[in-house]
Amino acid sequence: MDTIVLKFGGSSLTNDENLKLVAEKIINYYNSNNRVVVVLSAQGKTTDKLIEEAKRLSKNPNKRELDALLSVGEQISATKMSILLNSMGYPAVSLLGWQVGILTDDEHADAKIEKIDTYRLEKELNEGKIVILAGFQGINKEGNITTLGRGGSDTTAVSIAAILNAKHCYIYSDVEGVYTADPKKIKNTKQLCNISYEEMREISGEGAKVLHNRCVTIAEKYNVPIETKSTFNNKEGTLISNKFEQKTIKSIVRNNNLSRISIIGYGCSYNNEILNKIFNFIIEKDLKIFSINIDECKITINFKQEISDGLLQEFHDVLF
Repeated sequence: MDTIVLKFGGSSLTNDENLKLVAEKIINYYNSNNRVVVVLSAQGKTTDKLIEEAKRLSKNPNKRELDALLSVGEQISATKMSILLNSMGYPAVSLLGWQVGILTDDEHADAKIEKIDTYRLEKELNEGKIVILAGFQGINKEGNITTLGRGGSDTTAVSIAAILNAKHCYIYSDVEGVYTADPKKIKNTKQLCNISYEEMREISGEGAKVLHNRCVTIAEKYNVPIETKSTFNNKEGTLISNKFEQKTIKSIVRNNNLSRISIIGYGCSYNNEILNKIFNFIIEKDLKIFSINIDECKITINFKQEISDGLLQEFHDVLF
């Protein structure tokens, strides 16, 4: 019997209808003779709302108390899902970070996992239960609740998959997978079938909200294949693993400062055709370069002017 880990993001859990859709997906995996661990984020914009509420009380909320408050969002998701699954006739148990034994360092709001005690997880799984974990949270050695930073549920899921030697780790959201650019801003983007850990880490590191950067590092360290999928259809996703294609561009990402573009793809800096396309476009558009950095997996260009959505669209179309 294989162990699999499923993670569902907040956009997959926004209402009761979506909760039922997620429950059906969980049940399908469970009925396929798998031991199933599910990691859930907070529903919708719950975390943002809790932060706003805290800041109405204090401009600088105490970090310990803020972590305790924000962890409530994932607790609500996990308990709701467990209630739903049990009502549908499937044995499920919700567990919080401290109940699982996710031990972290003391860095509130950006804690790092130091150890996971698998006793409770194994016990519940061996009893045939679906384990529903509240993502994004742990506990430090002093018994205080900690959180792993925004997107930290991804890190929870991959860490659990690594410690349980899970066969699969699926990350579900409202998009099918990883694209050549942000599909919400750029037209005609292409979904990638495969991408390497290193390439994915560079994409995440440049600010693309696909996966928590830290989770990719953990996946690479423990060789945990991740497949990103959409909650709302059954299309193939993107597999993130240790395999890579050389000299191909995987994605173009504009950093949050709006004047930095990163072109990501293992070995693309050695491909003369790609380099010619990049620099011919820059010359044609009369773009002024402030600095450029080229390494094995990424070409990063800082421009002297802001790169608009329209210009980014043109750049994408030239490269892809």
